Amino acid sequence: MASSSQNPLQNFHDFLPLMAGKLGGDGLIGELCNGFNLLVDGDKGVITFESLKRNSALLGLQDLTDDDLRCMLKEGDFDGDGALSQMEFCVLMFRLSPELMEASRFVFQEVIEQELKHGY
Repeated sequence: MASSSQNPLQNFHDFLPLMAGKLGGDGLIGELCNGFNLLVDGDKGVITFESLKRNSALLGLQDLTDDDLRCMLKEGDFDGDGALSQMEFCVLMFRLSPELMEASRFVFQEVIEQELKHGY
């Protein structure tokens, strides 16, 4: 069991940039949606603490404490309802991937520059 003094995700390897490169944007979003579906509470249509705790072992996160799971939910819960919608989950996954966020910024800047160059 993970101790509360150590970061349970410190050995986490960020595979999102690799997935994005192989799957493309639409494929990556599809895989994130599949991940959401693994963790969702089928009756409520959102990821709840209970559904995250019950299904986290599917993602190799069985050693996370209840506090760790609550922190994960809180990190992505933008509307404050105590659960993660599909959109909140996908945004959280992007936010947790610094490399993917940087690549997204780069692509966004390129699009803006192209639009400005070609007279929006």
